[in-house]
Amino acid sequence: MARKMLIAGNWKMNCLTADGTTLAKEIARQVKENKFDCEFLVCPPFTLLAMVKKCLRGAKVALGAQDVHFADKGAHTGDISPYMLADLGCKYVIIGHSERRTDHGESNELIEKKVVAAHNVGLTTVICIGETLEERENGRTIQVCQNEIFGSVPEDATAKNTVIAYEPIWAIGTGKTPTAADVEEVHAAVRKALAKKLGRSTAEKIRILYGGSVKPSNAKEFLALPDVDGALIGGASLKADDFIEIAKNAPKLK
Repeated sequence: MARKMLIAGNWKMNCLTADGTTLAKEIARQVKENKFDCEFLVCPPFTLLAMVKKCLRGAKVALGAQDVHFADKGAHTGDISPYMLADLGCKYVIIGHSERRTDHGESNELIEKKVVAAHNVGLTTVICIGETLEERENGRTIQVCQNEIFGSVPEDATAKNTVIAYEPIWAIGTGKTPTAADVEEVHAAVRKALAKKLGRSTAEKIRILYGGSVKPSNAKEFLALPDVDGALIGGASLKADDFIEIAKNAPKLK
């Protein structure tokens, strides 16, 4: 089943107006000037969404946010609704990142509610899953990831509105990475879990990204794996050259 690679950048809580503008413009420039067989996505902090949208004009780079509330509007101080993101021009939203699950105590149930709300306004969700170092050392990686799939992915999930991102928590921002064999084992297990929940046909079409210290030096190895359909990139997405270099390693349709 053909799946087009997605190279996504999660800027997290980084960049002010000046450096965010420079980064977005440089990414847009390099995407315009090169031919790629992949799709691009950048997810800046809320404060930069409108500005980054302007900087990306004319470049084939989608705009995404890093979180969303499940309510359309109302008394939710500090939150942002799916309609607000769509109104800003977002096409994607990251939901259930480990930093949200851990730092904000987000459960599978809450994440699923957010995903459904995002789907209702036409946003494509990037649903994050992944295990801690303790869970890995105890041999629970597959179980944890499959449980997060069963608990976080709603019944309405399709290849059009859903992307999965596997990010081993212990590898995020640490420079440590699992082996290619480990990554492929988890991605294959995740696809099986998706097939069990959504049906084999849908599971074969949904893209599963790898994230966790992805950089130009290891991108080729990870992106060549059969069940890896792109990357969710943190630190390396803050350097336009590194972000683009990772994309250059993306193979054609899988």
